[in-house]
Amino acid sequence: MTVVGILGTIHNQELREKYGTTLALYRDLITEFNPEIICGEVHPLSWMKYIKDKQDKGYWGEPASEYWELIFPLCEERNIKFVPIDWFELDVWNDFDPFNGFSEEQRQALEKVDDEWFAKQMNTHDMGSIPFNSDAFDEMTKQKYEWLNQINPKANNFRWIVRNQIMIQRVKNTYHTNLDKRILCVVGADHNYMFKEELINEPIELIYPLR
Repeated sequence: MTVVGILGTIHNQELREKYGTTLALYRDLITEFNPEIICGEVHPLSWMKYIKDKQDKGYWGEPASEYWELIFPLCEERNIKFVPIDWFELDVWNDFDPFNGFSEEQRQALEKVDDEWFAKQMNTHDMGSIPFNSDAFDEMTKQKYEWLNQINPKANNFRWIVRNQIMIQRVKNTYHTNLDKRILCVVGADHNYMFKEELINEPIELIYPLR
């Protein structure tokens, strides 16, 4: 049977150190899972740039640092196939800012609430065996995006719902064409709950959290 795992990561190095989600921990978790394929939160165009020139760091700081510093080298070291699954369109991304259309005063108030949601997410870091890979974190994250959907459903649909649908479909396409493999999804931890909800009913063995 195909086995699919989910590992939610934190992209920011300072936050990783603060909350104990170091690259060493990620390496241990990936090694324990022993994937044959990693589906990562990397845009296909960025992956193509990396294949051509491993010093080309893409654009907008994407992919996140854990890919350059850990995951890409680990895939090469262990002969793990890497599949890029991210999706976004840079030319229209800013047009779907969730706080577009609000006055400056309203935007500041909304950004303050958004920061409060982030703090609530961070407060769940120790509520599981792996920081930010827990029911508590996922529930708080889901509530945050429900709030964002109330604020601007059009933007949330584009930036979050559709993006995740495409990412998850790319995972499905991967295991449909790679039967009985061990496949690890490495994505920002905010994506965890959507990946779990979508994949839990698939004809696969889903492992989340990894410990």
